[in-house]
Amino acid sequence: MHAPATPADEPTPDDTPDRGAEAAGPIRLLVLDIDGTVSNSRHEIEDATVAAVARVRAAGIAVLLATGRRYRDALPVAARLGVEGALVTASGALVKRTGDHATLFRATFDPGALAAVLARIEARGLEPILYTDSYAEGFDFHCRRLPGGEGAEPPRGVAEYLARNRHLARIDPALHQRPPAGVFAAFTMGDRDTMHDLEAELGAASPGLLSLHVIRSPRYRDWMCEIAPAAVTKWSGVAAIAAAAGIPASQICAVGDDVNDLPMIRAAGLGIAMGNARPEVQAAADLVVSSHDEGGIVDVAARLVDRS
Repeated sequence: MHAPATPADEPTPDDTPDRGAEAAGPIRLLVLDIDGTVSNSRHEIEDATVAAVARVRAAGIAVLLATGRRYRDALPVAARLGVEGALVTASGALVKRTGDHATLFRATFDPGALAAVLARIEARGLEPILYTDSYAEGFDFHCRRLPGGEGAEPPRGVAEYLARNRHLARIDPALHQRPPAGVFAAFTMGDRDTMHDLEAELGAASPGLLSLHVIRSPRYRDWMCEIAPAAVTKWSGVAAIAAAAGIPASQICAVGDDVNDLPMIRAAGLGIAMGNARPEVQAAADLVVSSHDEGGIVDVAARLVDRS
């Protein structure tokens, strides 16, 4: 039996594995989304999932988490699964190392791009949330106001998010005019149509400058329009880590359920969609397994270990 593997933890974002240039081989890296993939519909990590991940690692296949979650919010999942080293968070915009919380990669907006984004969010009467790499300082994001504070209440969707995460916020009423330094990603919340309209507006107003997607977190009622610098995706983070470890794209298996997983599912040598994945994700995948409530990760582990 092989010793458990760990992916390299020093990403070089400009060095992306060329899927077509490498011969296919056994899977050496398994990349897992969190929400809707390793967590079930009750937001739990089941014992069977923990055992499946352990089986993969015992077979010598490295395991990497790539999530839309904030770094702080992903750490307990990594610990539960026994996954150490690099952790791809904020849909690729921030990569940190679990052991010492060192930052391995942080995305940077093109000058003026973030200001333009904030102006359009403000014009629509929406509320911006800005992520900064401030784990060590005890907070994760900046906002203009909190529910129950002074002034008008935030819109419903953002109010729900802020109420749940208020202890991790820094408040700046002039945030939209003077964004803090070091913002690597942003989002706002609203109904599905509004978020898709905003996504289209931002993409048309700043062509080639932004990475955009609309998702609905299973933990909130409203939809999120997530905004990052151009070319920043879960795959960009995964590819940098894999390149540092000498792992070609053809030897990566990526598993997910939502649209922010599409880049890695399409680019990996083996792309797997969960049975609960959105239709477009299932259509893009090489394989669809059981849902997150029906042992999907157990299915993944069986296929990888049996073929390795």
